[in-house]
Amino acid sequence: MFLLSPVAVAVAGLLLAPVGGRAQASDPRRDARAVMEAAAEKQREAAMAAHESAAARQRDSLRRQVQNATEAPARTSRDFFTIAWPRPVEAVALPACEPLKLAQVDRWVREAARREGFTPDLLRAVIQRESGFDPCAVSSKGARGLMQLMPQTAEHFSVGDPFEPRQNIDAGARYLGQLLERYGGNLAFALGAYNAGPGRVDRFRGLPPIPETMNYVAAILEHLRIEEDQDDPNP
Repeated sequence: MFLLSPVAVAVAGLLLAPVGGRAQASDPRRDARAVMEAAAEKQREAAMAAHESAAARQRDSLRRQVQNATEAPARTSRDFFTIAWPRPVEAVALPACEPLKLAQVDRWVREAARREGFTPDLLRAVIQRESGFDPCAVSSKGARGLMQLMPQTAEHFSVGDPFEPRQNIDAGARYLGQLLERYGGNLAFALGAYNAGPGRVDRFRGLPPIPETMNYVAAILEHLRIEEDQDDPNP
């Protein structure tokens, strides 16, 4: 037995309704179209709601997995800089999180750079290299956010939400500032420590012979050199 859907029944009723008398002011075809458009709109709204709900559940699930995977026993050392970072890896993004435009974070970048005493270009270059300005970036080792803060680093700088851009930039800038102070203003050493951990820089008394770290430092220094050349009216 062939059954019609409620929408089809409504449409058929409108099409077959008698057209007589002056009280029949509506157009059956127009009314049928209105019913169909209303039904389609409800379907679209339901589909969008279902999609947003599924995406939210997926993000929450991934964040919980990252949290569980990166939890480690408490460390007993009081020296924060003796904590050796695991080897950095390429960051991956959580679902439904678009990279930010520089204009969206530039004010926070400038504030943090001014406070720590280095140029905004340095901070921008580090963010670009670390996450590509993706505030939801997470590495397989657990580094998070724009400046790829490790959980212990975020905790040290009292970061409540490492995925919140301003908090992440503020903590990352503070950490980079401390590394610059630790290595007497040697930017290459500070960047190497930011990437591979200060323990490795201390162990090798300079940049550790890790290709990823060497490329990381070279790329940022080259970016800053290019920026400086572009800003200099008389190169």
